[in-house]
Amino acid sequence: MATKTQTESNENPNGDSTEERCPIEEVALIVPETDDPTMPVMTFRAWFLGLTSCTLLIFLNTFFTFRTQPLTISAILMQIAVLPIGKFMARILPNKEFQVLGWRFSLNPGPFNIKEHVIITIFANCGVSFGGGDAYSIGAITVMKAYYKQSLNFLCGLLIVLTTQILGYGWAGMLRRYLVDPVEMWWPSNLAQVSLFRALHEKESKSKGLTRMQFFLIVLAASFAYYSLPGYLFPILTFFSWVCWAWPHSITAQQIGSGYHGLGIGAFTLDWAGISAYHGSPLVTPWTSILNVGIGFVMFIYIIVPLCYWKFDTFDARKFPIFSNQLFTSSGHKYDTTKILTPQYDLNIPAYNSYGKLYLSPLFALSIGSGFARFTSTLTHVALFHGSAILEQSRSAMKNMKLDVHARLMKSYKQVPQWWFYVLLLGSIGLSLLMSFVWKDEVQLQWWGMLFAFALAWIVTLPIGVIQATTNQQPGYDIIAQFMIGWLVL
Repeated sequence: MATKTQTESNENPNGDSTEERCPIEEVALIVPETDDPTMPVMTFRAWFLGLTSCTLLIFLNTFFTFRTQPLTISAILMQIAVLPIGKFMARILPNKEFQVLGWRFSLNPGPFNIKEHVIITIFANCGVSFGGGDAYSIGAITVMKAYYKQSLNFLCGLLIVLTTQILGYGWAGMLRRYLVDPVEMWWPSNLAQVSLFRALHEKESKSKGLTRMQFFLIVLAASFAYYSLPGYLFPILTFFSWVCWAWPHSITAQQIGSGYHGLGIGAFTLDWAGISAYHGSPLVTPWTSILNVGIGFVMFIYIIVPLCYWKFDTFDARKFPIFSNQLFTSSGHKYDTTKILTPQYDLNIPAYNSYGKLYLSPLFALSIGSGFARFTSTLTHVALFHGSAILEQSRSAMKNMKLDVHARLMKSYKQVPQWWFYVLLLGSIGLSLLMSFVWKDEVQLQWWGMLFAFALAWIVTLPIGVIQATTNQQPGYDIIAQFMIGWLVL
C-alpha cells in the first residue's frame, strides 16, 4: 500500500505516465528523488579544482603503482579534500560578472554546491582511471623500457596511453543505453559516493542521534587512527603469519602460511587494504557477489592449488615456488627472456628450442587458466541472464520505455550528442592505425592486429559492463586477449 501511494503521489502533471521508484532498493534508499536544474555546475571553481584533482591523482597513483604493494589514492579522498577548498573559494572569489567573446560568466556564482562537488569528483575519478592501474598501456610501456630496454618515442607513448583510454570512452558512450539508462544497471560503487555527497551537503534536522556528517567525521578519524597502526607504526601487522613464526625453517610452513609468498592459511591482517583487496568496500559490493568470490577463493586457493602442487605435482610444480609471478626454466631457475629474443624483440624460435621451455609457478599458471574460464563465463552469464533485456533495449526506443523517477529527472538535461562519442571512437581508431605505420618498430602491432583488438574490445565491453554494473566486479579479459594475438602473430 505504501509503495502504491508513493507511486501515485509522483504522477506526472500531464497525466500521461507515472514516475515509479527505482526497483533497486539500495538506489531508492540512497539516491534522492528531487533535483534543482537551475543549480550552477560548470563554474570556474569546478574546472579549476576538477583539473587540479585529476592531474594530481594521475601523478600520485602512477607513482605509487610501481610499489611491490601498490597504493591507490581513490577519488573519495579528493572528494573530501575539495569541499573546504571549494567553500573557501566561494568566500574569497569576486562575484563580479565578466564577458569574454560574448560569453558572460562569474568566478563566484554563489555558494559551493553539491553539483560542482560531483563534477569535480568525476574529474578525480578520471585521474584514478589513468593513474591507478586502469590505464593498462602504462604498464605495457613500463615493461618495454624496464625489462626489455626498448626505446620509445615520447609522442608515441603519449598517444598510446591517450588513444587506449579515449577508445573506452567512445565504447561507453555508444553503449550507454544498455549500461546507464536501464534501472537494473545500478553501479554499486557509485552509491557510496552519493551517500557521502548527501552527508557533506544536506542539512539534517536536529535529533537525539548523530547526524550523517557527525557519523562520517567520527568514522573518518577512527579510520585514520586505525590505519596508522599497520600502515606506518607497525608494518609487521600487515600480515601476521603465525604458521611461519611457529616453524621458521620449514619451507612447507612458509608455502602454507605466508601471506606474501604462500597460501596465507592461518594468516590474518589488520591492514584494511589487504582485507578488502578483492572487493574494495564490502559495504558497497552486493552480498551475493562477496559470497560468490569468497567460495571461489576457498576452492581455488585452499583446494585446487594444494592438490596440483603436493598431490599431483602438475607440470613439475614442486620445482618452483608455489606462489610467484616470475618465469622459470625446467631446473627451477629464473627464465632470462633476453636469450630468446631477436634484436627486433621478436621470438627467436631456434634460441627458444635451445634454451628450453618456460615454466610458471602453480598459482600463476592456474590463475591464467582461470582467465580463460572468466572470459567465456562472462559472455555466457550475460547472454543467459541479461540477453532478453539487451534485445529489448535494442528493439525499443528509450522514449517508449517505462522510466523510474531518476531517469525522468535526467530528462531536464540535454544529453551528450551521440556524434561526440563517435568522434572520440573513430579518432582513437584512426590515430592507432596511424601509429602502426609511423612507429612500426615501437608499436610492433600491424594494422590488422589493431582492428582485431578493436573488435575484441567491442565484443567484451557490454558483458563486462553489465557484470560490473550489477555486482561491482570487473572480470578481465587481458589474458585471453594476449594469448589470442600472440597466437595470430606467430
